[in-house]
Parts: sequence; C-alpha cells; structure tokens
Amino acid sequence: MNSATFLIWVRETGFLIASSIFIIGLTIRFFEIFMLGRKKDLSEPKGCAMRGGFKTIFTRFLPQDSNTFQRSYFIIIAGYVFHIGLLVALFLLVPHIELIRAALGFGWVGLPTPVVDFLTVLSLISMLALLWHRLTNPVLKMISDAGDYTAWILTFLPLLTGYLAYHHLFFDYTWLLAFHILSAELLMIMLPFTKLMHTFTIFVSRFYGGAISGHKGVQV
Repeated sequence: MNSATFLIWVRETGFLIASSIFIIGLTIRFFEIFMLGRKKDLSEPKGCAMRGGFKTIFTRFLPQDSNTFQRSYFIIIAGYVFHIGLLVALFLLVPHIELIRAALGFGWVGLPTPVVDFLTVLSLISMLALLWHRLTNPVLKMISDAGDYTAWILTFLPLLTGYLAYHHLFFDYTWLLAFHILSAELLMIMLPFTKLMHTFTIFVSRFYGGAISGHKGVQV
C-alpha cells in the first residue's frame, strides 16, 4: 500500500470506523452513568440547584485557593498551557475549521498560523514536561498505570504529527498527513474507553456536585 492509498483509506473507511466507535462508545458510557441514578433529595431547598450546577462548571476551571496553587503550581500551569494549546490547534487552525465547515455547513474565523504554531509547540513542550514529572515524581510514578501513559500517547501523537505534516518536516507529507489523521482516529476510538473520557464527564460531574451544593445553599 502506497502513501496515497493509505491516505484515502484513513480519510474514508478509517474515519467511518472511528466515528462509529466514538459515537457508540460515548452513548454507552453516558447510558451507564445516567442509569446509575440517584436518590431523590427530599430536603427543603435552600438555594438554586441549577444555578449552582452551572456556576460550578466554570468556577472549577480555576484553582479554588492559593494553597492548592502553591502545592501544585507546576502541574496547574503546565496543564493549562497544554489544554489551551490543544483546543486552539483543534478548533482555531484554519484547515481544521474548513473540515468542520465542510462537514457541518458552518465555521468560524481562525487564528493566524504563527499563533497556532506557537501555542502548539508550547502544548507539546508542556506535555513532555508533565510526562517527565510523572516519571520522576515518586508518588505520581507509583500511582500511574498503563491507562495514564496510553492517554498521554493518544493525545500527544495528533499534535506532533499535525505540526510535522503542516510544516512538511522530516518525512513525506502524504505519509505524515495520513498518520496524523490515523492518530486522531485512534484518539476518537479510545476516548470513550480510557481516562480521556473525562473530556465529557468532567462537565457532568461538576454540574452534579454544584447542583447538590446549590440545593443546600452552599456557596460554590
């Protein structure tokens, strides 16, 4: 199989397979979560559960106190840089926006390529720094398992291969583009079944916790 044939396969058959598994996997996981249910809260409401839920979704994006930041400033800063760079590369790179526009019929204005490049490189460096910290910190190393490293690889490869492909670096462009698409498809396939599922469940869990606090009148 040559590079052109492989590229066609990953863009068509591979994408269909990955999309199907991604959608089915997400559906199953959310079905499992919501089928767990919870007991009805019969206590008298002292606040608004809905407001508390939505408020918590956004407030938990920032450290809740200075002590938390001081204890984990490296992980917090590197984590923010990595996530911001990843989101910018995914949603604000013009070629990605054009793919979304072709698929959904609408799009938005992207950022200049040098800005996306800069943030992508920062994201890659942050991921490498976080990996090194995980490997050298005795506590993190002890509690890390195969799932943590699998999640890291699945997230790192699309960023790396996308950057190399966009700038035509080191390898044949067609092969690079094919492997970039394939790495994104592997991420889609594995996301519902690994710790990367937190991409979606984080909002559900934050809303749930905030709604309980809001119902009780607790400040969140």
